[in-house]
Amino acid sequence: MEYYSEDLRWLVPGNHPLAGWYESLDAFLELMGQTHKLTGGTFRMDLEAVLVGEDCSADVCRNVALRDGAAQDSRSPYERMDYPVFHFMRWRDGRIVEGRDGLFGDSAAAFSQFWAPFAPDGTRRDR
Repeated sequence: MEYYSEDLRWLVPGNHPLAGWYESLDAFLELMGQTHKLTGGTFRMDLEAVLVGEDCSADVCRNVALRDGAAQDSRSPYERMDYPVFHFMRWRDGRIVEGRDGLFGDSAAAFSQFWAPFAPDGTRRDR
């Protein structure tokens, strides 16, 4: 928490209910809480690389999760997440003031499918 500004802005890309700008640290923390709720606590970001600039940083993580209630062996993009994600962050006075998630190739579509409010059988899930 010591590295995030209270006026943090964070962009989640995609075409799904969690996509968009989060306009405060509280909003960002609510987003993170929602990701853990929707994944039954399985969501994790495994750090692979970090780049540091004068007033910015970037990292590549492997995001891994299983939608809450999905079978452990599911391979559906609506239920399993396992792909690289890029985070770009702007810093001011030792704190992150803006961040953006980025996805590579087909991972962008998979990301939107994973967070989509529909189950593989077409039934609607809670947000």
